Amino acid sequence: MIKVGIIGVGTVGASVANILEDNFDLITARAGKEIKVVKGVVSNLSKKRDVNIPLTDNIDDVLDDPDIDIVVELMGGVEKPYEVVKKALANKKAVVTANKALLAYHRYDLQEIAGDIPIGYEASVAGGIPIINALKVGLSANQITEIKGIMNGTCNYMLTKMIDEDVDYDTILKEAQELGYAEADPTFDVGGFDAAHKLLILSSIAYGIDAKPEDILIEGIEQINKEDIAFAKEFGYAIKLLAIAKKDGNNISLRVHPAMIKKSQMIAKIDGVMNGISVIGDKVGETLYYGPGAGGDATASAVISDIIEIVRAGQSSPMLGFKKPFNSEKLTLSPAEDINSEYYLRMSVQDKPGVLAKIATILGENSISIDTFLQRSASKEKVATLLCATHLSNEKDIQNAIKEIESLDIIKKSVAMVRIVR
Repeated sequence: MIKVGIIGVGTVGASVANILEDNFDLITARAGKEIKVVKGVVSNLSKKRDVNIPLTDNIDDVLDDPDIDIVVELMGGVEKPYEVVKKALANKKAVVTANKALLAYHRYDLQEIAGDIPIGYEASVAGGIPIINALKVGLSANQITEIKGIMNGTCNYMLTKMIDEDVDYDTILKEAQELGYAEADPTFDVGGFDAAHKLLILSSIAYGIDAKPEDILIEGIEQINKEDIAFAKEFGYAIKLLAIAKKDGNNISLRVHPAMIKKSQMIAKIDGVMNGISVIGDKVGETLYYGPGAGGDATASAVISDIIEIVRAGQSSPMLGFKKPFNSEKLTLSPAEDINSEYYLRMSVQDKPGVLAKIATILGENSISIDTFLQRSASKEKVATLLCATHLSNEKDIQNAIKEIESLDIIKKSVAMVRIVR
């Protein structure tokens, strides 16, 4: 029998324990051995838990138990879980984690520390979607040219509602919080950081590149408003928070930001709390992975898939999917200013003659060509809203142009910008 200890018996941890119990015969048949949770760690023993396992509030009761074979880490956070996982590995215990923040900062450290001891982390990206295994195994013969994903269900739910029901950002954020999709402090989700952590994990598997959240472009959905939604609808776009990894020669671009994408794209059709990830391989072409990105049972399903794989093999495949570093080519992380994209701009301006000419001049001086231009009716305060989309431009040029436009006395608010992704 394989014995499992769970550190963090919250929603996901309880689901792991209960699924292993409910589907015991099926899982035993698939793993080839019986798997049983023998201990769980919680921070508050007085809180009622819907599980049939012994509980403790001492992490060392799991880490130092010689009978426990696999430690499942579901604590959350970064540095404390890092110490916990290191101790589990030092005690020769396999580890399964759903902790994307931990891996965003310490995945390479843990790979080095683990050696041949298995670490499974399928649940760290996109909940119940088996994207880690797809990249590590299913697409391992391919050079991955692009990953483009909707990796945060909270943002996708909010943007879907804003588009379909014409509600504003503040209203839908409150609703998402009431439904439990968004935290009381939603910054981690709506600010793009959750999706960025997941992108970094996938990019390590695809490219072997060691980047931290501070190294990449991360923008959230906080500035998206009804005027942006109306523009997108008028021109056949959906707005999604996208996590993008793209290989161009030996350069890798990693970024998370809201994007306008044509409704005809497969990924544009992924709505609500669901996640979807498009992966393009040089041999297989585009593949799309769709499913629930969060939730107790969906995430627990991914955790248990790792447990079963470890039990079957005795050891898992290399943590980040490669036995040797990528020595054949030196891949470099591209700076954000090297991005080439089309752009949408929203500007609040004084409604008077010459305004458009001043803005057009600044854009032209920065090598930016306008593709589409709209002006919304002026308010009682004689403030008009200008909406425009550009042809393909450079990130550095667009940022310089925005700064120059915002310095004009005719501009009433900060310029809002959304990238258009083809």
